[in-house]
Amino acid sequence: MISGKTKIFAIMGDPVEHSLSPTMHNAAFRELGLNYLYVAFRVSSSSLRNGVESIRALNIKGVNITIPHKIAVLNYLDELDEFAKMIGAVNTIKNECGRLRGFNTDGKGAIRALKEKVKDIRDASVLLLGAGGAARSIAFSLAKSGAELSISNRTFSKAEDLADSIERKIKTKVKRIPLKQEKLKKVIAEADILINATSVGMYPKENETLVTSDMMHSDLVVKDIVYKPVKTRLLREAEKAKADTIDGLSMLVHQGAESFEIWTGQSAPIDVMRRATKEALESG
Repeated sequence: MISGKTKIFAIMGDPVEHSLSPTMHNAAFRELGLNYLYVAFRVSSSSLRNGVESIRALNIKGVNITIPHKIAVLNYLDELDEFAKMIGAVNTIKNECGRLRGFNTDGKGAIRALKEKVKDIRDASVLLLGAGGAARSIAFSLAKSGAELSISNRTFSKAEDLADSIERKIKTKVKRIPLKQEKLKKVIAEADILINATSVGMYPKENETLVTSDMMHSDLVVKDIVYKPVKTRLLREAEKAKADTIDGLSMLVHQGAESFEIWTGQSAPIDVMRRATKEALESG
């Protein structure tokens, strides 16, 4: 029952109508019997400062930040945790008695999803496709976890910039790979993990993929961050190659779980969160 004692949580972005976060977090709150409510607020770039100030004014306890605000929001926060500071992007805010602290759970969510299938990421050879916002967080998390990282992107200079940033801040080598099939095939042949952190394969272009089954091998673990559709063309190609697969819902749920735990201090009910998001996707 919503009352004056109900604690409010939210997601801010533009657009947010498609977000599964309210479904996922409200299911978790119900499961644990918490008098919390999670809502979505569409906040334009021109209104971002006011949106952040409203967190304090309305005593909103925690907020997720999504596209296009993950970088711009840094200007309005009081403090960043070390990882958010390192990558220069925030997707989670905790309101600590009016002091707003920023976190980034995207990369940690990806690592948690990978660990469902990969016991040890340290020294694993990983090819990451993409160099945008989500890819940046994933790349830093992989590098911090000790993976041998290669990055490929359509705009090669962005892959170079990301690799340079990781090498400078984490002091580890990162390979830059041109996004060309013959180059990718050679790297994938020696890789343990392949991650698509681009929008390729996302609805409504479900039949697109950067990598096909003939480029993969059966010992490969293939992860896609795209979750609509849940089984992307990339994952279907991986299945043809007898490779292991991890769908985009896993990262969505695990990064949400990281946020949940930051806000509440309680372990997130992962199975409940995944079931709720999957049912929401299937119902359209």
